[in-house]
Amino acid sequence: MSRITTDFRGIIMFRRDYRERDLLVKILTDKIGPAMFFVKGAKKRGFRMAADILPFTHGEYIGSLTDNGLSFINTASDTSQYRSIATDISKNAYATYILALVDSAFQDDGQGIGGWFNQVAAALALINNGLDEQVIANVIETQLLVRFGVAPTWDRCVICGRDDLPLDFSEQYGGMLCRNHWHLDERRLHLDQRTVYYLQRFSTLNLQKLNSIKINPVTKRRLQFVMDSLYDNEVGLNLKSKQFIRQMGQWEEKLKKS
Repeated sequence: MSRITTDFRGIIMFRRDYRERDLLVKILTDKIGPAMFFVKGAKKRGFRMAADILPFTHGEYIGSLTDNGLSFINTASDTSQYRSIATDISKNAYATYILALVDSAFQDDGQGIGGWFNQVAAALALINNGLDEQVIANVIETQLLVRFGVAPTWDRCVICGRDDLPLDFSEQYGGMLCRNHWHLDERRLHLDQRTVYYLQRFSTLNLQKLNSIKINPVTKRRLQFVMDSLYDNEVGLNLKSKQFIRQMGQWEEKLKKS
């Protein structure tokens, strides 16, 4: 086990009680990815870093980072909370899901996560600023598939390599089939070309450069269908935060009917 004291950028992922006055705080860091921090006395009245370790807070921290075991926070500065995420149930649900996905994709092994910290920070900022939370989550889902051992071919036919014909996604073949090879998989997803276009775009989209994006409800449902199919059938990930999002969808349908 190695430990270094350094400054780092962090996003508070979640926290839980530990003993009577302490907390365990999971932070996504730009140095070692997700890491669990022990914060002594965090539940005591007047704790000086109380606001700095609230969920959905981000900023600069100084602490001892450990590659195997609990890390520690010494001080925090320039921290702020994604307030819209913290107060809006839908934004909160999708932001929680994104962080849970990242937590599942990157083990707490002290290794860096490359550009993923900036991508996740951009995703949360976009959701906080009012961009469609489902669409932003779909971008993260699409790009994280590789981390879960699923690497779909989005941009061309997996059989012949053509990209100039209509494409459709095949779970059986792990990517797109062009129209000439649709007969190989009768159970392909039967996607329209608009949905295919967004899947291709999502797979390489840098969220730090995104200013706005609007997708019609029908296409959004189809995009979610693809992501649900891949994560249910290929990844096998069943997160509580995803279950809650599905429940929200059921509530919305009931409200519409009533």
